[in-house]
Amino acid sequence: MNRTDALNVVKESIAQVIPDADLATLGPDEAFRDALEMDSLDFLTYIEILGERTGMRIDDEDTPQLTTLSGSADFLVAHGR
Repeated sequence: MNRTDALNVVKESIAQVIPDADLATLGPDEAFRDALEMDSLDFLTYIEILGERTGMRIDDEDTPQLTTLSGSADFLVAHGR
């Protein structure tokens, strides 16, 4: 998976959890949990969707890397098949 594809998967996964999210206003390194007012359950749902869409196992210790668009995309590229 290249970075562009990874970023698209991240944005689409966030949009499934927060359908009215304005992702165009998010900076690549901005913590989207705060910006989109995601609670813990929303974030967990995002992680689950991301794992399902990519077929990747995402462990609890991986989640700190997945709080920004850039960090999430980098994680997917690094751990992709």
